[in-house]
Amino acid sequence: MKNLFIFACGIFLFMGNQSQAQNDQTKATMEKQTIYQFKVEDLSGNDFDFASLKGKKIMIVNTASKCGYTPQYKDLEALYKEYKNKGLVIVGFPANNFGAQEPGTNEEIATFCQLNYGVTFPMMSKISVKGDDMSPVYQFLTQKSKNGLQDSEVKWNFQKYLINEKGELVKVITPKTLPNDPEIINWIKE
Repeated sequence: MKNLFIFACGIFLFMGNQSQAQNDQTKATMEKQTIYQFKVEDLSGNDFDFASLKGKKIMIVNTASKCGYTPQYKDLEALYKEYKNKGLVIVGFPANNFGAQEPGTNEEIATFCQLNYGVTFPMMSKISVKGDDMSPVYQFLTQKSKNGLQDSEVKWNFQKYLINEKGELVKVITPKTLPNDPEIINWIKE
């Protein structure tokens, strides 16, 4: 009986260690996910591979042309011009998820951004940033199980996601926070 008890305890410990090993492996897999796994299309229909941004800080922002926050394009462009040679890339994703404030086609969006704000930072094709048709990039940005940091919800246009030089999500910034806010500038200079 004593031997049977010891044998049962041994099996229980073995199973527990296997379960822990699986949990560790799952955690390690989760931690390996980065923004670099994604390839998207830019406004001109060209492929854009996030892996080409390795070693740079990335700010991802969902944009809209007819929003009260649309003037942030000006601040985003100024930020990009000031820090692009110091390792910052801003990537814009037009989205029509909030109040139908981005109704245009990719061509119309590109023209609007260039004419009104002189945007030179990379702008991607229009996507969805919430709901059943949420793009894989935004699934990564908003789900802790994928980004390893936190769950979040895109609250409105011009929400900002900060990605470090390793491709990892490190911070979520509210739409109302301007691109030149000290919190963002300090992160860039870290």
